Amino acid sequence: MTATPLKIANLIAAEIKASAAQVSSAVELLDGGATVPFIARYRKEVTGGLDDTQLRVLSERLTYLRELEARRASILESIAGQGKLTDELSAKIAAVSTKAELEDIYLPYKPKRRTKAEIARERGLGPLAEQILGDRSLVPADVAAAFLTADVPDTKAALEGARDIVAEQITENADVLKRLREYMKDNAFLRARVVDGKQDAGAKFSDYFDHTERWSGVPSHRALAMLRGWNEEVLSVDIVADQDSTEPVKPVERIIASFYAVGSTRPGDRWLSDVIGWTWRVKLSMSVSLDLMREMRERSEEEAIRVFARNLKDLLLAAPAGTRATMGLDPGIRTGVKVAVVDNTGKLLETTTVYPFPPKNDIRGTQAELASLVRKHKVELIAIGNGTGSRETEKLVADMLAQLPAPKPTKVIVSEAGASVYSASETAAAEFPGLDVSLRGAVSIARRLQDPLAELVKIEPKSIGVGQYQHDVDQGKLSRSLDAVVEDAVNAVGVDLNTASAPLLSRVSGLGKSTAEAIVAHRDQNGPFASRQELLKVSRLGARTFEQCAGFLRIPNGKEPLDASSVHPEAYGVAKKIVSACGRDLRALMGDSAELKKLDPRLFVDERFGLPTVRDILAELEKPGRDPRPEFRTATFAEGVDDIKDLKPGMLLEGTVTNVAAFGAFVDIGVHQDGLVHVSQLADRFVKDPHEVVKAGDVVKVRVTEVDVARKRIGLTMRKDGGADAAPREQRGREAPRGGNQRAPQHKPQAPAQGAFGAALAEAMKRK
Repeated sequence: MTATPLKIANLIAAEIKASAAQVSSAVELLDGGATVPFIARYRKEVTGGLDDTQLRVLSERLTYLRELEARRASILESIAGQGKLTDELSAKIAAVSTKAELEDIYLPYKPKRRTKAEIARERGLGPLAEQILGDRSLVPADVAAAFLTADVPDTKAALEGARDIVAEQITENADVLKRLREYMKDNAFLRARVVDGKQDAGAKFSDYFDHTERWSGVPSHRALAMLRGWNEEVLSVDIVADQDSTEPVKPVERIIASFYAVGSTRPGDRWLSDVIGWTWRVKLSMSVSLDLMREMRERSEEEAIRVFARNLKDLLLAAPAGTRATMGLDPGIRTGVKVAVVDNTGKLLETTTVYPFPPKNDIRGTQAELASLVRKHKVELIAIGNGTGSRETEKLVADMLAQLPAPKPTKVIVSEAGASVYSASETAAAEFPGLDVSLRGAVSIARRLQDPLAELVKIEPKSIGVGQYQHDVDQGKLSRSLDAVVEDAVNAVGVDLNTASAPLLSRVSGLGKSTAEAIVAHRDQNGPFASRQELLKVSRLGARTFEQCAGFLRIPNGKEPLDASSVHPEAYGVAKKIVSACGRDLRALMGDSAELKKLDPRLFVDERFGLPTVRDILAELEKPGRDPRPEFRTATFAEGVDDIKDLKPGMLLEGTVTNVAAFGAFVDIGVHQDGLVHVSQLADRFVKDPHEVVKAGDVVKVRVTEVDVARKRIGLTMRKDGGADAAPREQRGREAPRGGNQRAPQHKPQAPAQGAFGAALAEAMKRK
């Protein structure tokens, strides 16, 4: 008895606030190989207008629920094979909605190694346990005397065997486990303590050396910070039940006792009460605590992944500086500043390395060479990587620009996160086979200013560095989430078919690495594509792939004007009906908003294309090839503020938001260490989610509230009152134990000195 496709559709529909029919239609499209961007953009009539966010949730939940159904069927088969499947049990299995509940029910029937309870049953002690439970007025020791054998030499051994049998029944009771988890979720505390002797080595975790808070209220960033401290063997972390209870029988034990109607006067009740206490301490306490620890980690990881995904989306959809000749500078002190100049299409023109800093100190020579490159290639933008030496390089460039006549290039500090990863990648080697690895980074820095999306797609998303505890989360889930973000961003913007790189094309709906490379190879061999239709000439690109990708690929100034828009080729007929109704040339009509707004979309609806598609076509004709990204602007760093030591409370500065976490936003103010605007300091009102106020890439005004040079922490505020009632310092300190916007090295989980729970936690936290 498993859930039908309709039942799954109903479950997902309730979660995404849609109808079961909408979900079923979307599932059919996904199963048929359609991508989320394609369905969201070109199949609105079929799905009733489900957007990409709803479709992503739908896809994820569909996978989970199908896995749940497969597991449910497997468990039913296993229990039936044992001859133990009843109608009542079958109905109970059919009713559960989570994998955890399903496994709880299966626990008593799950094949397992020989347990103490099984050994006790083999020794004939099953009837003893049943007698004591069945008649609590009996004295257990007296009853046990009748069960002594060669294997059970005394009543103590007999009662211990009976205890093992009853304890196993309790630990395998799904209703007991469910009630205990519910109680623990509401009442348990998470407790962190420093491991003795690790105080100095783990100073960055000092806020958690003696920390306790309610499990249900632990925010993801604090949970992951404590778990990181545990991984690094600095902290012991455990779940504590009934912390404030002074009663001899704890509430958790009373919960178990209620399932077995335990009284207080009968001998059997007293024995059973002791068994329950022992079972909780020895077995259930650890298993339930581990369940809560796993749930806390999964919950925290989901939030961290969500934050990373949202930041990545903001970064990918950041404003492009546009098609202007750009110089990229990858700063370095001893090894020199790497220089690359690219033209307005991103084509590499020239590279060099200059040495303005010690030991060579060739400042004048450097400025002369940079100025010469600016004049030679008519450079309009200078992109400076924000790594070591960036402020010194920026000052050098500013002094050089002061000596140049107008118009002068605009200098911009650019995040170089992931540039070194790109430099050593196969993609970079294929693009620049004869170029030194160190110079490839300068090319990437220049190009990511021109078009962040086109350049950043060449880098593994996890290497871009806008995550919150990104190395502490499930890397598989993180990769899937980030890949979805990249896919959505690329398809939201659209791709120039004749200039896009293979990595960028590979992110287009329906295209993969091999097809993208085939498109580039065809383009190199036969010249630019004259129309979208020519895609069908590409090796291994058939009608199905064409359907998925064509609408997201653009051909500016091609022979078919609609090829420069997001109108899908399948709907060109509708677009041409619209043009015909206006009696105008298509090229003349595109962009004429006033004329197009006079039209009634309903007049162009037919059997295949409904009102949503017609409205999308009209909107696209109004603003053909419109880019959803914002206008380009840059932050201006304060002169003379180049190092954290230059900062003073009260300074008003301009900066760029580099990362947004659940507890606030990190801002680059040009001192090599991002400052933190705590969530309480983002606005003159209550802010629940920092993304309500800022996103990665925003240029903001901030005021310095505090500077901790030793710990490399900078407190900032965006409030007009200057942060008068700032969050307590100790609260802010707990949010980012590593200080600033830094990524931690990855560590394998290990168990610090915290006993059996630590060892079990280590095993439980291992990746599947």
